[in-house]
Amino acid sequence: MGGPGEPPAGTPEGAPGGEDEYRSVVFDESFVRAARLQEFSARERMGDHARAVRRRPNPHRRLSRQVVILVVLIAVAFGTAIYMGVRHPYETPAGRRPEPLRMTVIPLAPQGRVPGTEKVADLFAKSPAAQFGVGASGIALPAARRTAHFSEDQVVAALATAKDYLVESSLDPDVLSGRAVRSARVLLDPAQLDQFDRSFRHPAADGRHAPTGWLVRFDPAQAALADPGVRVHGSLRAGETDKETLEVASDHTFVYALRPAGAGSRARASLFTVRRELHFRFDRDDLRMHQAELLVSHVQAGPLSCAADTTHRLRPLLAGQKAGPGGPAGTDPFATGQATALCGSLAGAAQPRL
Repeated sequence: MGGPGEPPAGTPEGAPGGEDEYRSVVFDESFVRAARLQEFSARERMGDHARAVRRRPNPHRRLSRQVVILVVLIAVAFGTAIYMGVRHPYETPAGRRPEPLRMTVIPLAPQGRVPGTEKVADLFAKSPAAQFGVGASGIALPAARRTAHFSEDQVVAALATAKDYLVESSLDPDVLSGRAVRSARVLLDPAQLDQFDRSFRHPAADGRHAPTGWLVRFDPAQAALADPGVRVHGSLRAGETDKETLEVASDHTFVYALRPAGAGSRARASLFTVRRELHFRFDRDDLRMHQAELLVSHVQAGPLSCAADTTHRLRPLLAGQKAGPGGPAGTDPFATGQATALCGSLAGAAQPRL
């Protein structure tokens, strides 16, 4: 007998409903999930006008649509970045090229013989430099205040760089003797180095290429320091010129004790005075790199002969020497007025009273 629910003779071969007819169709779980049509549940079909089936979204189609949208967004962002990089609404400030240094060196001729003595201490004690500081301590930094566009630290950095340049270009014994220039050179903006180097390769009295406009240097064949303690007095002032630039103005008087080159300590010494008025400019790169643009250098120096060439080196008149006749009225480098003559006469009040 056949089993329950089966014909007594079994299922006829080839008859509809046989297992062979649906043997190749497998209704597994993946097949069901992939079906585009899904039958509503009995509860969902109880609603009015409810359809028997609903269409299921194609997950592969949704994924491909998301990929296309993502690619489009990336392309738009990339194109926008390129466009803004080439043509953006903000103007890039043009780099300001440092101006060439403008310099003036004015020799001051003594009105009589240059006073001198063997005791260097007496020279300083009986001169206007008696109360000056010694060396770098004579170059005092003023109180620094922030400006509209620069912090207090940036103002301090500008003042400190200006002081360092004054120290290296006015007090370094190797610079004073003409043996070196590097210690001052490294503090300059790189764009000014061509002018600096040309000044020493080809000195010229053109207001642009005099080594004595950049630093103080004596002719080593004529004079040497009698005392390493150079006396210094002056001031530094900082101010903002625009939102990208700080300027520092320095005004210092340096007093050197000199003896003839090669002479021993028994030789008489005399004083030599150099007043330097320098104007520095700093952009933000200069502040970060501890460098400066030197804009103006105004120098008065004496005792010197008006006929002496002061372009390359200073050739001081030493104890007992005097300048030739001629020259304008006396000029005092200790006074605050600015000299305008190409050669001045050193006022008697600027010399030691021995």
